[in-house]
Amino acid sequence: MLDPLGFDPYAMWRRALAQVDDVFAPPPTLDRPVRGCTRCTPESELRVLGGDPSAVPDDLLGHFMREVVDHWDADQYPVLWRRLIPRALRAWGTAGQSVDLASVDLALELGRLGRDGARLVDWPAPERTAVEQALRALVAIAVADGRSAGEVAELVEGTAAATGGLEPWLGYIAGLFGPEADAGLVRLAVDWGTDLLWEDFRFSWWYDGDPRTVADWLVTQHGRVEAFAIQHPRCKNAADALVAIARLREGRESAWLYPCALPELIAVLTS
Repeated sequence: MLDPLGFDPYAMWRRALAQVDDVFAPPPTLDRPVRGCTRCTPESELRVLGGDPSAVPDDLLGHFMREVVDHWDADQYPVLWRRLIPRALRAWGTAGQSVDLASVDLALELGRLGRDGARLVDWPAPERTAVEQALRALVAIAVADGRSAGEVAELVEGTAAATGGLEPWLGYIAGLFGPEADAGLVRLAVDWGTDLLWEDFRFSWWYDGDPRTVADWLVTQHGRVEAFAIQHPRCKNAADALVAIARLREGRESAWLYPCALPELIAVLTS
């Protein structure tokens, strides 16, 4: 559990980036020129990817992060990611600011670090630890800064795919304390809870992910959501979150009509 008095996710992010820069300096070396699908990545760009990581243009970096794994040499792909990970992390978030999710597909890009891609879990321990600490900072910022639950879900999906498991990240979110984190967890509870009840919560790029894991975790957060509701009796999010959690726990249907059904209902009521 993080100390609520000392919880500053932006400071965590700055420290994590400094550690990443230290661990990956100098960048891991390549034993040969970069090889990849030249239909998608011209030879000129492959040469740039094999050069100074700081000189890789942002658009080429984004292309690499999204390009399918089998378009690169399997043994070279993790090394490329290790060379570019300080840049990749900065593409997912900037020091002292929230992550700009509008310009990236976090679940897809982070998933490239998974077991079928760059295999983050097999990187040297100092490198893996530094990257995971940066990911923890990004998740902490996402929960606390007021962004939508869908954006947080995308980030959590990506980190779970990258590291091989969802439960540690849900446990980490549960350990974030302080007013901003409390409010963030309530937002997640109402949004994720209603989506789960509508059977509309899913993972887009992580095929090992089971949404039921999220439902079971939400049930364990009832006490915290209830405490927030007592402290903020006029908060509709908290009240609705309690309803959603109760229905998930009891295996009942949603208390709310699915949005697509509203036009039909209005038509019936007004006919």
